[in-house]
Amino acid sequence: MRLVFGLVLILGLGLAGFAVYMAKNYIQGYQAQLEQERAKSAPAFDTVEVYVATQKLEYGQRLLKDHVSLVAYPAGSLPEGTYSTEEELFPEGEDEPRTVLRTMESKEAILDVKVTGPGEDAGITSQLKRGMRAFAIEVDVSSGVSGFLRPGDRVDIYWTGNVGTGDGIDGRRGGSEVTKLIETGVRLIAVDQVANGDTTEAIIARTVTVAIKPQQVAALAQAQSTGSLSLSLVGADDETVAEAIEVDQNMLLGIEQAAAPAPKVQEEICTIKTRRGGEVISTPIPCTTN
Repeated sequence: MRLVFGLVLILGLGLAGFAVYMAKNYIQGYQAQLEQERAKSAPAFDTVEVYVATQKLEYGQRLLKDHVSLVAYPAGSLPEGTYSTEEELFPEGEDEPRTVLRTMESKEAILDVKVTGPGEDAGITSQLKRGMRAFAIEVDVSSGVSGFLRPGDRVDIYWTGNVGTGDGIDGRRGGSEVTKLIETGVRLIAVDQVANGDTTEAIIARTVTVAIKPQQVAALAQAQSTGSLSLSLVGADDETVAEAIEVDQNMLLGIEQAAAPAPKVQEEICTIKTRRGGEVISTPIPCTTN
């Protein structure tokens, strides 16, 4: 009886060991297959962690740590101006947060062109690059493109005025009025007091503010004081540079300027004078060149 019990016990232990062995092999096989599936589904490109918005961010809103999170972003598709560390995005902590300049949707990467520097407000000064100046131009419905201008647009600037008195340039009579292209591709940073480029409302502006260099400020100030300025909106994807343009009334109406008469050449007359008694006689002779 004891022998039978011993045999049953040994057989039971053997079956249990075999079951454990089979279960171990099954689990190991399952884990190997799981790792293979994970390897297949893993991205076949490098990723970089960057900060993205966790909610929609509006113009003028303060950017706080609760508004952003780190996510993996494809390194090959990484846009310029992203932030990868908290020290880069919040160098002064939340005591001096950045301000949103352009609306950002949830999960959109935080870019340096869409936020101000630490502690700065979303004003005009934050949109001026180094060496640039803000200059206001007076406009109306016609010269301001009928309210279609938005901050961030680019415009060509035309001057209309009188060329002065006396003989004009290129044979034009003095006092004629001309229209001339004086600046091209100038970026608007504000329309009236609106600097938000995301605005969708039509603005019938009285002034627009442009970002230009100091030399251009002097040129536009002189042009605005001696005539009137008009703006022409440049297309968003238009990278062409306008050539020199100048039109006066004669060119507009197709009137050709009469050629100036050639100056008459006065014939030189040479004489020799002789005195005969009290009379002086002039005798023409051929002129000679010394």
